[in-house]
Amino acid sequence: MHYRPMTINDYAAAVSLWQRTPGVRLRDADSFEGIMRYLARNPGLSIVAEKGSDIIGTIMAGHDGHRGFLQHLAVAEPYRKQGIGTALVNRCLDALRAESIDKAHLMLLVDNDAGKRFWTNLGWEFRTDIALHSFVLSANPSA
Repeated sequence: MHYRPMTINDYAAAVSLWQRTPGVRLRDADSFEGIMRYLARNPGLSIVAEKGSDIIGTIMAGHDGHRGFLQHLAVAEPYRKQGIGTALVNRCLDALRAESIDKAHLMLLVDNDAGKRFWTNLGWEFRTDIALHSFVLSANPSA
């Protein structure tokens, strides 16, 4: 298994993996241009796992200067439960620590039970003291 920073050249393979992964929802922000901006703003923080020339795992990470955010963790079905997801998470957290980020957050779809188990097993805390509010800045409801 080879882990490396994600580049925009990985876009097609990453989207294909995300589309096959339950619990990952793609929005218009996940367009080629959107991911290109995200990777440019957060260089070296998003990671892919490769087996041979195939991308079999992804995770994206970024930060706003004081909090980190993880998203789009996905591992191809035949490679799940082998520690690849955990390795991807740990690599992202190490990269965020190197940026002096002390805390990270993630968002899960409420019906993603497998995701809830995964993140709880890694020690992530489900928060009940905050609520997420969103505001769409464009006329696009899929923003």
